[in-house]
Amino acid sequence: MTPETAITELSRGLELALMVGGPLLLVVLVVGVVVGLLQAATQVNEPTVAFVAKAVAMVVALAAMGSFLLGQMVEFTIALFQRIPSLVG
Repeated sequence: MTPETAITELSRGLELALMVGGPLLLVVLVVGVVVGLLQAATQVNEPTVAFVAKAVAMVVALAAMGSFLLGQMVEFTIALFQRIPSLVG
């Protein structure tokens, strides 16, 4: 395996990580900002409110997009296993 091939495979893996983690992190970020604004406006500084809101948002996002994200990971893994003979030899 050449260094270029290793870097290519690593970049594909990082792209997949961004594709899988990005939407979930974006949802949590938006919910965190909204809850933070509401807490600042109402002067309710309870950390559990923000945590519960983010946790619920993450569960909803995973329920909505989980099958798509899992499908992307499975496709990547299958393609990687199929590329192993060309990567090694």
